[in-house]
Amino acid sequence: MIDDIKEDAEQRMDKTLESLDSTFARIRTGRAHPGILDGVLVSYYGNDTPIKQMANVVVEDGRTLLITPWEKNTIGDIEKAILKSDLGLNPATASENIRLPMPPLTEENRRELTRVAKGEAENARVAIRNIRRDANNDLKEFLKEKEITEDDARKGEELVQKLTDTKIKEVDSRLETKESDLMEI
Repeated sequence: MIDDIKEDAEQRMDKTLESLDSTFARIRTGRAHPGILDGVLVSYYGNDTPIKQMANVVVEDGRTLLITPWEKNTIGDIEKAILKSDLGLNPATASENIRLPMPPLTEENRRELTRVAKGEAENARVAIRNIRRDANNDLKEFLKEKEITEDDARKGEELVQKLTDTKIKEVDSRLETKESDLMEI
């Protein structure tokens, strides 16, 4: 039972870390990365569709994304969606492709994006602590129903706490990496 609770908590914490990674991927660093466009939706036949479902997005060089739509008539819609997004990017159309140059970040932009990254990391830490609380509540419930002993409950709480500490260190490590990416010129 304790192992099941710990395993469930670990899986949920890993999903939190994956979510943090995808959020960090959308925070642009001045370098081209296809993940930047993950949150951009294009109106396509009345449905909001992610760009990656409508086009091939690749890194052309370190600071430029190349978007090749599968249907040529969607180029204008993709451009409008990128312009409407809060990314601050200006697409340049060249025949059947859209080039998306990444402008260099100013010091002020870097600090703002770092602040956003810190906020997202704190949200991930809170989510991990909430998962710990849920796991501890499950252990207490099993103890109340006399399905486990007090020693087992204490051991389970220690295991969950060690897991929580490990995952929070991972969040801090990923935040540190993202901050260094953002502050790199």
